[in-house]
Amino acid sequence: MVVKGLLYTKDHEWAKIEGGVAIIGITDHAQNQLGELTFVELPDIGKEVKQKGELAVVESSKAASDVYSPVTGKVIEMNAKLEKNPEIVNDDCYGAGWICKIQITDKATTKNLMDAAQYEEYLKGL
Repeated sequence: MVVKGLLYTKDHEWAKIEGGVAIIGITDHAQNQLGELTFVELPDIGKEVKQKGELAVVESSKAASDVYSPVTGKVIEMNAKLEKNPEIVNDDCYGAGWICKIQITDKATTKNLMDAAQYEEYLKGL
């Protein structure tokens, strides 16, 4: 499932841009590949991140995987519910399973992201 209106990375993160803030999560494809998540290591509030820089870690019984930032900015909020209930990402990766919010400091980085149609096309080639 790919949601229209979001932006995507080749590393299977999504970003919902609201003003100067990006809400970040992993895609349905990513959570399917990982299987049921057992742990999410969230970023610290105030952490400065560069586009494609390490943002968080998600772990399942199959693997641990880094989550990379789709944009350059500063973490302003994290989804603390995931600390006790990481499976929320599996249940609702585009909604309640968001990972963090980033105040975008370089708006040009959003131009490097794919829209839903481009991401769907990218998935076909995997």
